[in-house]
Amino acid sequence: MARTTTPLTELLISVVIPAYNYAKTLPRAVNSVLAQLGQANAELLVIDDGSTDETPQVLEHLQDEHPGLFRVIRKVNGGLASVRNLGILKGKGQYLIFLDADDEMAPGALKAVTQHIAAAPQTRLIIGGHWSVFEDGSRTLHHVKPLPVTARERVRGYLLDKTVSLSNGACAMHREVFAPGNYPEHLRNAEDLPVFAQVLARFPCSVLDQPLALIYKHPGSMRHDLKQSLAAGVGMVEEVFSPARMPADLQDLRQAFLAQRCLSLFRDCYSAGDYANARKFYALAVRTDWRSLMRWSYTRKAIRLLFA
Repeated sequence: MARTTTPLTELLISVVIPAYNYAKTLPRAVNSVLAQLGQANAELLVIDDGSTDETPQVLEHLQDEHPGLFRVIRKVNGGLASVRNLGILKGKGQYLIFLDADDEMAPGALKAVTQHIAAAPQTRLIIGGHWSVFEDGSRTLHHVKPLPVTARERVRGYLLDKTVSLSNGACAMHREVFAPGNYPEHLRNAEDLPVFAQVLARFPCSVLDQPLALIYKHPGSMRHDLKQSLAAGVGMVEEVFSPARMPADLQDLRQAFLAQRCLSLFRDCYSAGDYANARKFYALAVRTDWRSLMRWSYTRKAIRLLFA
């Protein structure tokens, strides 16, 4: 049966795949979405962020295989945040799903999100579950927990207590949520954190306890880029708690998040063997909030540094 496309002005969901030098895994990501377009009022947009590998050729081949079924935009390299912002601008759907090029959309995800929107049209962030897929082929299913009722509890759960978890590819966001701020393009790592925080703080959110994505874990992922984590540094705190993003009644969480950010950077540096920076960030965490000393998983590592 021939597949038909929906007029762009009527689209409900735009799936945006940012692509930068992931030519080997990009077909998997693209095909996982194309297989579902016929089940939902959705489009696929792939944005090549100036790849220097075979990504342009791979995309040309995929478009030849699937003529007219998805769009491709090629841009000068500007980082993941710039790609996502362009996806917001060029995507035609009311809701956006950002799927990384090394990940995969879970079967039935688009249909499940469509049904969820129909049942809860007021929602502006849909948080789904996901599969973690490891290099040896093993998988772990991550269910999504019920969300706290209040905005304060949601933001605290996300930024501090780590009881609220979000993953790109496993969530859908209404384009209204970007009114307070888009993805900060000066950040090349964790650029989604300020956006997720502002959505949890300001908009109706809901959960869909179904896996929406398969997220592949590997050392080369941008998720593990220490250089970019250090570049973002504690400046991430200013971005998250900028008045445009974070409401005034939640600004009192800023200091606790600064301590948490320092501990996260400490952990990353410790794991990478960058002990000088690890010591610096642990000391800053303790100066910011003495209760950091009670975070035993971090404090044990800090004690080991005394003998490193």
